[in-house]
Amino acid sequence: MPVQISIPSPGESITEVVIGPWQKSSGEWVEKDEIIVEIESDKVTLEVPAPESGVLQVLAEEGAEKQVGEVIATVDPSAERPAGAAATKVAAQGAPGSAPEATVVSTDSADNKVTSVARKLAADKGVDLARIEGSGPSGRITKSDVLAAADLQTKAPSDGAVTPTSLVSAASQSPIVGTVPAGSREVQRQRMSKLRQRIAERLVAAQHTAAMLTTFNEADMSAVMRLRKRHKQEFEKKHGVGLGFMSFFVHACTAALQHFPRVNAYIDGNEVEYHDYVDISVAIGTDKGLVVPVLRNAETMSFADVERTIKELASRARDGKLTLEEMTGGTFTISNGGVYGSLLSTPILNPPQSAILGMHKITKRPIEDHDNPGQIVLRPMMYLALSYDHRIVDGEQAVKFLIHIKDSIESPQRMLLGL
Repeated sequence: MPVQISIPSPGESITEVVIGPWQKSSGEWVEKDEIIVEIESDKVTLEVPAPESGVLQVLAEEGAEKQVGEVIATVDPSAERPAGAAATKVAAQGAPGSAPEATVVSTDSADNKVTSVARKLAADKGVDLARIEGSGPSGRITKSDVLAAADLQTKAPSDGAVTPTSLVSAASQSPIVGTVPAGSREVQRQRMSKLRQRIAERLVAAQHTAAMLTTFNEADMSAVMRLRKRHKQEFEKKHGVGLGFMSFFVHACTAALQHFPRVNAYIDGNEVEYHDYVDISVAIGTDKGLVVPVLRNAETMSFADVERTIKELASRARDGKLTLEEMTGGTFTISNGGVYGSLLSTPILNPPQSAILGMHKITKRPIEDHDNPGQIVLRPMMYLALSYDHRIVDGEQAVKFLIHIKDSIESPQRMLLGL
């Protein structure tokens, strides 16, 4: 009797999903636990595995909107396995006289570093996995890496020379962007993903429901840059992760939030909900849209903990592996538009949070030397923007909050001393 495959629940409050690309077609043999389709909700993307080995029958087309619990496919485990559909390959026998031994070998040279979806996609598109540098956790090759590689192969010269670095860098490109003939007036339409629709709804809602205001300041990054340059090699050697700017800003924000608890609070009806912990959401851009995974209890984390956790969350975000729990419950958000070259912006609140910090590009600008008044020097400066809900945070508090962050960045020893 065929085994039904129904849509699992991606998380609480999610009732509808969109069917993604099927990795197998109706009538094909699938192995137990083999990923056969992706489902996309407004918050997360999940891979659905086959519950049993057997012949697949697809009941829902790619792009269809379905409710959680609906049956989208069946697998017939009683069907006969077709020739050539073995799950593993068997190595050649050993030397004459030795007992024959079946050795399971992988389907490619880095089986443990390739997702099953990526492997199937690579086979369909003729992409050599050995030439791809994975962007997932521990160098794992993901679907987006294979799609980027396939895109480059179609654009590469006839000699096929494509570098692994270029394969990775292309992963973030939009799938509808390419080489368009001059003078072309074609129009392309692409369905908005559930995630993009949800992002749009939340951003518009934030502007309609909050009394949003933005205050600006600037920070001299000289001290942080000197400290980072002096200790980054030793830091990476000891902790196994690079020392970036985000850990400094997370610690600066954590200290400021503890000094100004209203910035770390929510408005809930006619009440203000204060938090005695700091859960910082970190905005991460992916090819599917912006996601904001959360650093839980950031006030207890070391610099190494922050860098390690952000790196892991960023990899999981780009690979579409973040869970709903990892993206909910933050009390404050940090968004770093500077990595894209932004000089100044007004970030939008992430409801129900009351504030968000925007980091920007570091640029050398002439400023007055604090140690030698009247002297003009060139310093690496970063504009900082704090958007906040004026219903709960007064302007004076917001300005002082941002100055606290500025002081912590310009004098990092303040964070060590708990100031």
